[in-house]
Amino acid sequence: MTESAVNFVLDRLVPLLELDANMLRGVRRNVEYIRDELQSIRGFLRDADGKEESEEVKAWVNQVRDIAYDIEDTLDEFMLRLAQEHQRHGFLGFLYKTAHFIKHFKARIHITSQIQNIKVKIHDIRERRQGYGLRFLEQGSSPNPLCDTWHDIRWDALLLEEAELVGIDKPRETLIGLLVNGESRLEVVSVYGMGGLGKTTLVKKVYDHERVKKHFQHHAWINVSQSFKINDLLKEIIKQLFCEIQQPLPQGEDTMDEDTLKTIVKEFLQQKRYVIIFDDIWDTRACEALKCALPNNDCGSRIMVTTRSLDIASSCKELYGHTCNLKSLTLDDSWTLFCKKTFRENKCPPELQGLSQNILKRCGGLPLAIVAIGGVLSTKEKTLIEWEIVHRSLGSLLESDDKLKSMQNILSLSYNDLPYYLKPCLLYLGIFPEDYLIGSSRLINLWIAEGFVREKERMTVEEVAESHLHELIDRSLIQVATKSREGRVRQCQVHDFLREIILSKLRDQNFGAIVEHNTKFLEKVRRLSIHNSANNVPQNMSFSYLRSLFMFRVDSIPKLYLDPFFSSSRLLRVLDLRDAPLEKLPNEIVNLFHLRYLSLSGTKIKKLPKNMGKLQNLMTLILEGTTVRELPSEIFKLKWLRYLSVYKEEKVLESIFFDFIGFCGQVGIGNLVNLQELFYIDVNEGGDVIRELGSLSQLRRLGVVGLRREDGPELCSSIEKMSNLRLLCLTSQEEEVLDLQFLSSPPLLLQRLFLRGYLEKFPNWISSLYNLKTIYLWRCRLRDNSLEVLQSFPNLVMLSLDRAYDVEELCFKAGGFQKLKVLVLNYFERLNMVRVEEEAMPHLETLFISRNKMLKKVPLGIHFLTNLKKPLSI
Repeated sequence: MTESAVNFVLDRLVPLLELDANMLRGVRRNVEYIRDELQSIRGFLRDADGKEESEEVKAWVNQVRDIAYDIEDTLDEFMLRLAQEHQRHGFLGFLYKTAHFIKHFKARIHITSQIQNIKVKIHDIRERRQGYGLRFLEQGSSPNPLCDTWHDIRWDALLLEEAELVGIDKPRETLIGLLVNGESRLEVVSVYGMGGLGKTTLVKKVYDHERVKKHFQHHAWINVSQSFKINDLLKEIIKQLFCEIQQPLPQGEDTMDEDTLKTIVKEFLQQKRYVIIFDDIWDTRACEALKCALPNNDCGSRIMVTTRSLDIASSCKELYGHTCNLKSLTLDDSWTLFCKKTFRENKCPPELQGLSQNILKRCGGLPLAIVAIGGVLSTKEKTLIEWEIVHRSLGSLLESDDKLKSMQNILSLSYNDLPYYLKPCLLYLGIFPEDYLIGSSRLINLWIAEGFVREKERMTVEEVAESHLHELIDRSLIQVATKSREGRVRQCQVHDFLREIILSKLRDQNFGAIVEHNTKFLEKVRRLSIHNSANNVPQNMSFSYLRSLFMFRVDSIPKLYLDPFFSSSRLLRVLDLRDAPLEKLPNEIVNLFHLRYLSLSGTKIKKLPKNMGKLQNLMTLILEGTTVRELPSEIFKLKWLRYLSVYKEEKVLESIFFDFIGFCGQVGIGNLVNLQELFYIDVNEGGDVIRELGSLSQLRRLGVVGLRREDGPELCSSIEKMSNLRLLCLTSQEEEVLDLQFLSSPPLLLQRLFLRGYLEKFPNWISSLYNLKTIYLWRCRLRDNSLEVLQSFPNLVMLSLDRAYDVEELCFKAGGFQKLKVLVLNYFERLNMVRVEEEAMPHLETLFISRNKMLKKVPLGIHFLTNLKKPLSI
């Protein structure tokens, strides 16, 4: 972690040394000295990494980290003062070139003093290091066999859903039987056992099973956690139940009290057979409160609970229940899981079997421990010498007979084994609440804003960050929570046990502070995450060193915190106020010169300050779910902006889809040449805005709304310049034609295509997009035979047709849609026949047919679809 902080500072020193010589008069030589010393210290840090059991070495490492933070603070202060001076004297900018003005430049005077102090401290650090016997290691060297700088990421590991594949067949069948068989009364099934046994994995496999999905009319999965709120749990139940049947949420649901929420749940589930999972219950109060909201309707409904507590399992059993005590894996199952994680498709070499068995015994049959240690060992050379060294290094950590202690030691080892660039990425997950589902796109943008991700040749910084995410998943330190149909990681989380270790390291390394209740704060807090209530933040707390602020599930933000925060948090880089109770953004936010990431999604913000152009370093701006429709024109001065997402979803009547209401496009959008993602721009103003989109040649994801027929030529011309595009969503105005016939050179890397509007003819160029995995056609009203074109796409996984064709019959021909897994057919006006030929859609898992007025029968030939897992709806 400290090496990462040093690398970050070294990267920051490069542009500083490139400044005008006059600006660094009297400072440059000291800055160069600091740079050279840090490069040297970095080499010794790699050796110190393997000797942190020594308190002296640990103290030295902490000193290095603190000096790196001091340098970062000094640089940020200098650049801030530089920017402020420039803004005050902008009209006299030419004066900056004169030595006379530079001589008295306040920013230079300030940095001279700070740099001199830092130089003295670094000299002291060098002197102390010489007494610890630390060796200088080049980058790529390792102090011990447990710390490689890089290993080849085997992407197929993401397909291995570890613990759920080993040793669960018998308990899975038992639990399925308890859910779908038995009495018609409401029953509770409790699965209990110590952490790390795989309770959640097992129950998720049961919940997703075809028999369970078909048996119950309604389904919901609720994460409870230790710091639950009954109202939040009830709202989540309502959200899942209503979304499952594509119904809008009850009006005013956000502000309802507990009794009203319980009434809605009860009325919805009355006379319905339902299954609801409550995962990770810690308190019997949760059982009691939720029990009152769920009707005992004699329809065969079931509640399933996972918990570490036998007492909670027993209390749930009192309501006509069953308990299932999940045991550790047998030695045979442990070995199978270990080999899958460590050796993938290969078998354990005979010479390593003895060592592997010894390591495995210390895991105590706990799947979490097994996959964690397997993740470490999978990165090592498969040689006897290498593994003997690793085994000796592991020995002292695994001597305890306490399974929990051994697992904690293994998880700590997994963290220590990480290369320096992954450690801050993993620690960052401690910012989020327990059991929180973290969007992968959000996490990637945050890592980039924090400076954790360094560019690599021929890769965007987003691609590098995504590779970091996959590597942490590969090491079993991040769990995949949800995936898209195309296999992309959509949401992720960390296991409770690992989160506890992360939180401990957050405190030890002054990486961040979590405010949940009455929290004891460290000095110079750099990252602050407020959970549930802002009132727990001390009123006298200093924000002057703060780099990142998060708020989660906060009910109110006292004004006495907000005003001083924006005036004192001058060095802030990340401001994530998603879903915060915020109605107005203080104008002082534009003074946050270093701000790189700003999320106001889900707030009640209606407009942004006019002079947003002062946020010269902003890279990510997210305003999803707000009523902001117009952006200040100064936004288009933000040359480093990479991610701009401004829209609100509105449910479309008689459809399972939402309309996207975007922001009003303006001339100037073409200045944002570094944009990677843009959602959703309303081009109602027409040609000039659409023409400027062609300047955004780096775009990878684009959403455009408000299109008209006459926009076709200009739109196609702009899209042709976006050769990197992976996702494209185009929406026309109501009853307007979506004219896409002028596109001759489409972006061939496109993987997801969403067309929402009347198509007079299916665009010919789509047939050349062999990388397409997802296609949505909505209210296109096609009358041609373009379905035959779609059937030949080699990689298509998801096809959704909503009013897509104005025809009486659809035929899915033999050999077509060879990889398709999901097919949706909705709102066809005249469709009365669907035919499926043998060998069509051989891998189809989900077929959803809904609200087609004339269609009265199931598809002819549906028996050929042998892989269907979800129930058919007509």
